[in-house]
Amino acid sequence: MRLAIKLAWRNLIGAGLRTWLNVIVLSFSFVIIIWMKGIMTGWDHQAKTDMTNWEIGGGQIWHAEYDPYDPMTLNDAHGPVPEALAQGVESGALMPVLIVQGTIYPEGRMVPVAVRGVDPGQTILQLPAHRLDTVTDAIPALIGTQMAHTTRLKAGDRMILRWRDIHGTFDAREMEIVEIFSCTVPTADAGQIYIPLETLREMTLLNGETTLFTFRNEDTAVTVPEGWTLKTKKELTRQVDELIQTKSAGQSVLFGVLLLLAMLAIFDTQVLSIFRRQKEIGTYIALGYTRGEVVGLFTVEGSMHAVMAAMLATAYGLPFLLWQAKEGWTMPLDTSQFGMAIAQTLYPVYTVGLVISTILIVLMTTAIVSYWPSRRIARMNPTEALRGRLQ
Repeated sequence: MRLAIKLAWRNLIGAGLRTWLNVIVLSFSFVIIIWMKGIMTGWDHQAKTDMTNWEIGGGQIWHAEYDPYDPMTLNDAHGPVPEALAQGVESGALMPVLIVQGTIYPEGRMVPVAVRGVDPGQTILQLPAHRLDTVTDAIPALIGTQMAHTTRLKAGDRMILRWRDIHGTFDAREMEIVEIFSCTVPTADAGQIYIPLETLREMTLLNGETTLFTFRNEDTAVTVPEGWTLKTKKELTRQVDELIQTKSAGQSVLFGVLLLLAMLAIFDTQVLSIFRRQKEIGTYIALGYTRGEVVGLFTVEGSMHAVMAAMLATAYGLPFLLWQAKEGWTMPLDTSQFGMAIAQTLYPVYTVGLVISTILIVLMTTAIVSYWPSRRIARMNPTEALRGRLQ
């Protein structure tokens, strides 16, 4: 094997530009595959972290009638705090949230919203809920930057908020935007207004009632009462996983094209090499090499393209990948339009498994492509090969 590697190295270096062109193309595949996979991994990590910090915490318990995709369920999606959860609420392990339908009228325009009542003293989510303790003669409210952009509102603006209480009676009061927070989770921003929980309960006559509870920690052990549904963190982030899988499948097509181009170049190189080096092959066999050993020599020679490409990719790819991990990739579009938790700048996350799996896939593919044309050597007649004629 050591002799085969030495001969393969000598032959590759002797091939000159043809070898380096193959190595450069193959090294691009290494760098691009690792970079794009790192982007997907970083997006997955960032999206789940932001959803945890801004919306779902360690998981949630929903009222059985609650459906976040059907606003009509909000009229019935509430109930009193169950005894089994009361202690968790008092200790701060659970955060109650009441959600009702409402309508705001900024500058005379009618905008439907989901009004969320949260405790100003909550510390489970990153919402600046403490600002809801602002002393004002109107209802203090928080909105996100996307909501502010859509409604053209800014901190200090006032407008009318209309809602319907438990008896179906409409009422309205003036509301003041006390702060606008920046959030990358659209479902916690778009169409959402946050006001003090007790204020919302008084407004709707839903004293002590709640739509959902948010866990502080994912491993919090609770007994789910009848009429309520447990939603684990995994269930609440399932859409992110599905989107990442879809994007990864689409990337696989690009990766396949890159590898196909590189493998085609290596395949052509091997075919040409075998055709032009018939006398050399015959000499190896005449010196005592078995046909299998000669096939192995050419397979190793072709596979060394991947080894050299990995070293070249390390030379210029490692600084690039580290720079991307630090500076991130700024999206060219407004990420708020994606409808998913995605930051304007994505930071790749590279794992040892990602790097090793990429190297193994490329190395194995290169070895297969190198072995395929080399099989023809086994059908050569040594005498004819020495004369430069392929039988």
